Amino acid sequence: MESNNFDYQYKNVIQLDDQASSRKFIANVFMWMFVALGISAFCAYLFATDINLLSKLIDLSTGRRTGLGTVVMFAPLAFVMLMSFGLNKISAPVLTVLFILFAALMGTSLSFVLLVYTASSVLGVFITASVVFGIMAIAGYTTTQDLTNFGSLMVMLLLGIIVASVVNMFIASPGLSKAISYIGVAVFVGLTAYDVQKLKRIGAGLEYGLADTKKMAIMGALSLYMDFINLFLSLLRIFGSRK
Repeated sequence: MESNNFDYQYKNVIQLDDQASSRKFIANVFMWMFVALGISAFCAYLFATDINLLSKLIDLSTGRRTGLGTVVMFAPLAFVMLMSFGLNKISAPVLTVLFILFAALMGTSLSFVLLVYTASSVLGVFITASVVFGIMAIAGYTTTQDLTNFGSLMVMLLLGIIVASVVNMFIASPGLSKAISYIGVAVFVGLTAYDVQKLKRIGAGLEYGLADTKKMAIMGALSLYMDFINLFLSLLRIFGSRK
């Protein structure tokens, strides 16, 4: 999954010049992001190490994905679209459940990664991605420079990556794949800073505790989760060691 950036529209936001409100909102966003990462990591490990579960996703005799495996690969995108386009119609509890299910499905689909790359390289890249993500998140939160135009540029590059990735599905060019990975690292590093700044501004204009605030925290966590996962996958394609 390469697409992660959505322009959310929220109504009846109460404007408050309150740094405490912003900090609480950001803390809630990161809490849900970490919960999602934990669920995904657990599901990925479970399906990669349990042969009975793995056989539901892959035909062990041929190495091809089963029908369920194909569904699992694309289901997270469907959940992202459902949460994004149905945001104003979905209640906060339902959105939370959808987010948890999304994280579980995403983790299940990531179990394929553990089958391709060595455990040590996956762990090393995960730590690297975590450090880079953390640095850019802090930069986005603390910078006083407006990153709106920069974020728009990153979104345009992201769209280019999506188009190039679709094209590469047909031509299977190793060179293009490598270029997409390098550009992807730059794009998701930039989007991390941009998204954190955007969420900081959203949090500063919210009255913490409203139902809409909970929904916005979930969607913010989704955005940062996708930034991190795509950064991790881009780095893994460059530095990961295959089995």
